[in-house]
Amino acid sequence: MVETSVRITGMGAISAAGNTIPETLATFEREQRNAGPVTRFPTKLNYPVFEVKNLPSRYYLEGQRTLSLALIAVDQALAEAGLGDVSGLRIGVCMGTTVASQLNDLQFYTSYRECKEAPMIAVDRFLKGNLAEVISRKLKVRGPALTVVNACSSGTDAIGVALSWLKSGLCDIALAGGADELNHVPYCGFGSLGIVNPGLCAPFDRDRKGLNLGEGAGVVVLEKMTSARKRGRSSKLVLLGYGSSSDAYHLTAPSPDGVGLKASLRTALDEAGIKPEEVGFVNAHGTGTNDNDLVEGNTLAGMFGKDLKMLSTKGYTGHTLGAAGGLEAVFTALGLREGWIPASAGFSNQDAAIALAPVREKTKVGGYYAISTSLAFGGNNAALVIGRGVRE
Repeated sequence: MVETSVRITGMGAISAAGNTIPETLATFEREQRNAGPVTRFPTKLNYPVFEVKNLPSRYYLEGQRTLSLALIAVDQALAEAGLGDVSGLRIGVCMGTTVASQLNDLQFYTSYRECKEAPMIAVDRFLKGNLAEVISRKLKVRGPALTVVNACSSGTDAIGVALSWLKSGLCDIALAGGADELNHVPYCGFGSLGIVNPGLCAPFDRDRKGLNLGEGAGVVVLEKMTSARKRGRSSKLVLLGYGSSSDAYHLTAPSPDGVGLKASLRTALDEAGIKPEEVGFVNAHGTGTNDNDLVEGNTLAGMFGKDLKMLSTKGYTGHTLGAAGGLEAVFTALGLREGWIPASAGFSNQDAAIALAPVREKTKVGGYYAISTSLAFGGNNAALVIGRGVRE
């Protein structure tokens, strides 16, 4: 019989909200927003961003900041799970990203354009920068390794893939999540799309003007219950369901009727074996852009009711692209574990066109289930169902 109970035995997170989970929770409680001008690269634009500060020097890798962020979150998650030397174990690694999948060295392009040639160092570094492969080799584990590149749902999809590995018996433990860095390419790209807020983002607010970019990494250790018991570890947090779909509506905008998100949510709920009314809260994608918030807010209201407790944590981290799903899965699990969710930073005024409003203050949450959602370019939609104290 294939085991289906998958525990979350460790978590790691680094973002502008904090370099560790305790720092992040303290930031959430203070409703602190650590945004400011770009310092990582020169730019004539003046959009605020959520940068990670004081990156530990032992993790610094020249030209591979995304990998550095990922390794920090991985080490935190392994430590919380009580996993030391894991070499030789059947551990899978599945990581989502966007920036790390791009050959984003602007000096390479500039040199090639001006001189018709360029040093291949940037290409070599890119080819050696596969997040999952590097982490798997570093840890010397013998499970599957996969890097998911699926726009802003990448981190959520990576966790969903890892869940399927565990349920099908491909590995006993999995490291999964997402990582991305602030980079000149997406900074200018999102600016050219006209969806970057010149001030601080305000997810679901009537006066929202766009997103802020951020960076970071969020990783979970997923483990079969039998594996955790053998190690003498216990966890009340369970990854219960995952759903993914593509609405194929537009390159960047979600389908106005939310058909893709609805399909993902239904699939995740069905796999979890629960009903919408059992969901205690939803950590929404909530970018602060007009189309995303309108479609997502109304879809969630339609499926879970207007009294649903809902928030977006992007007001504390910015939109971390491929890392968003990983970070927000961690934040969702923390909400269940701690029994509270923070105020949805940036929200002040209800939008009459959205049937649901996020929480305005630190809010106690009960129940056993929560959902994290991701909506991405290319029509990608993904959702995770996380449980607390269930399925013993």
